[in-house]
Amino acid sequence: MSCWETLADYGLRSLGYGERLLPRSDFTLCQQVVLIGSGMIWNIYFGVLAMCSGFFLATAVALGKASQNRVLRKLSEWFIFVFRGSPLFIQFFFAYFLFVSLKAVSPVFDAFSAAWLGALIVLFLNTAAYSGEIFHGALLSVPKGDIEAADAYGLTGWSRFKRITWPTLLRLAWPAYTNEAIFLFQSTTLVFFSGFPAWQQRGDALYYASYFADKTFNPFVPYPILAGYFILLTLVIVGGFGLVNRRLNRHLPQEQRARMKLRPNFLR
Repeated sequence: MSCWETLADYGLRSLGYGERLLPRSDFTLCQQVVLIGSGMIWNIYFGVLAMCSGFFLATAVALGKASQNRVLRKLSEWFIFVFRGSPLFIQFFFAYFLFVSLKAVSPVFDAFSAAWLGALIVLFLNTAAYSGEIFHGALLSVPKGDIEAADAYGLTGWSRFKRITWPTLLRLAWPAYTNEAIFLFQSTTLVFFSGFPAWQQRGDALYYASYFADKTFNPFVPYPILAGYFILLTLVIVGGFGLVNRRLNRHLPQEQRARMKLRPNFLR
């Protein structure tokens, strides 16, 4: 089988298209590259949707934690504490069994026990908690002079937040938020290792890398391939967030613009 045929058969296998059965023997390098790359579709799916939806919840949590309302402040603080204080692996584990229990009560919850929705909800809440703490710190760092200047120009309430507080908050938080986004995509590899099953062996990149490592008893081929894919993905994230960062700092002189720096989080 040529590499082009392998790509046609297994390129979209993680989505259910192409060959139904995984190769059993005589594994080629092309098969491993293609199948692990196919699994990356799921990692990108989880990362993009969790990050985009979690961004808005994180903003609300940050504002809630800084609120004068005691109820909103305590709810935001406990939300951040619970999801930052417990391992993501355990969150996946308990969420899956919670959704399975709810599924037994009502068929409405059938989809929640599947990885495409259940795991996405966990990632959404987890990244919202971490990002909410980042945004809260940035919110407290907004210069008081900017707020006073806005008041002097008659900007109050939503208008002041939209024109002054929000852009400044994003500019201050963006470098740290970029690293959170990188770690979020790396965390997607825990989905099918935690509790959510891979239906018909349609897993993510780590699922296929582990499959090849188990079958060949040689982890030194599939895992470096997996690492290579995530390094490329990280470069794309850094580049994309760097463009946004440049846009947020466009009003500053060139020498005062904050440069993007990659600071990987090895422990969370």
